[in-house]
Amino acid sequence: MEPPLTAYSEHETERLTVRPLCSAVSAALQRLTDDPAITSRIIFLSSPFTLADAEALIGRNDRENCFLGVWQNETLIGVVGTHLRGSDQLEIGYWFGTHFHRRGYATEAVSAILAELRQLYPARQIIAQCKLDNAPSWNLLHKLAFRPAAEQGDRPGRVLLMLGDS
Repeated sequence: MEPPLTAYSEHETERLTVRPLCSAVSAALQRLTDDPAITSRIIFLSSPFTLADAEALIGRNDRENCFLGVWQNETLIGVVGTHLRGSDQLEIGYWFGTHFHRRGYATEAVSAILAELRQLYPARQIIAQCKLDNAPSWNLLHKLAFRPAAEQGDRPGRVLLMLGDS
């Protein structure tokens, strides 16, 4: 039997710490996410993104969904969502604060998370969905070996990508 996504263990990369979000960090999640550059791209985020929204998002962490915080020292700089889909797929998605773009943090964090997910869920195909006009995210996914699938994503205007080496 597969472990729940909340079994993801805290770990560190060269510059970052990744761990599941918990209620104690709701205010940090609200500060990071309440940015139109983020909320306009992520379909399930409201704008403004309130403290109640942050608490509700963290409350969604369960067996099949887990939002991971990406920390640089004591600052929450990004979030990576992980979601079990059906019996054979695992979807990731992410957002990083605009002040932390173009520094390699997303590549470092998502790469480390993918390595952990491959160990926890070796039989699952890892997928992502991305808008074609989101060049930074598209480029990151390609760098990490994601490739477009034959079908479209299930969210409006998004392309389904599959991790090539999982």
